[in-house]
Amino acid sequence: MDVRTRQSQRRRQVLTRERIVETAVELLDAAGEGALTVRALTGRLATGPGAIYWHIGNMDELLEAAADAVVAAALATQPAGRAEATEAGASQEEIRAVALGLFDAVTEHPWLATQLAVQLTRNPWGPVTLRIFESIGRPVRALGVPRGDWFATTSTLVHYILGATAQTSQSSGVPASEADRAEFLTTASRAWQDLDPDDYPFIRAIADQMREHDDREQFRTGIDLVLTGITTLHPPTASRPPAPE
Repeated sequence: MDVRTRQSQRRRQVLTRERIVETAVELLDAAGEGALTVRALTGRLATGPGAIYWHIGNMDELLEAAADAVVAAALATQPAGRAEATEAGASQEEIRAVALGLFDAVTEHPWLATQLAVQLTRNPWGPVTLRIFESIGRPVRALGVPRGDWFATTSTLVHYILGATAQTSQSSGVPASEADRAEFLTTASRAWQDLDPDDYPFIRAIADQMREHDDREQFRTGIDLVLTGITTLHPPTASRPPAPE
């Protein structure tokens, strides 16, 4: 099938906002935000700029829509075994599932880390922020956290999740391939081990752990530490009445 035939078929397809967003995600995945231009979109979709702007007001709106589409897909999976768990245990598993879903989404879509930070700080009323806060806030409420602490507790979890995912994402500067990452960590570990033992006894002691750590497991450990803190401050009580709406 030649290029003209493919373009003709694309023209016959109905251009929708969903198709534009899907194409935007493909461009972002391929080469980051710099690759997402109106020219690139019109080339992929075999249409004109006017048709793009009919559905999407501007590039900021398109980035928001692309981030929201990826986040929505990441949060669609429910934790396994939830029915067999206690109510508190199920809520914690739900939080872990949301956190790990976002972590995996950022790993798969490196551009997403920056967009999550932008949406959280500049557009707290936008769909991305609302979706993430709602997904974390509902199980926080179900844990029995007092209403007056809902915002602080949920914000703590959200800030940890987004901060840690951004730090460990491929956009953080750490090599993407497993081989390159192993070499990078080995070099860093040796540098730590060569430090002055009087000035850096702790750093030297954890050098091997740093070299062998798994980013995803480390991230999960952080979530577990936060959840332990929440349940220590607000221990689940079977007789506690449901939180008011």
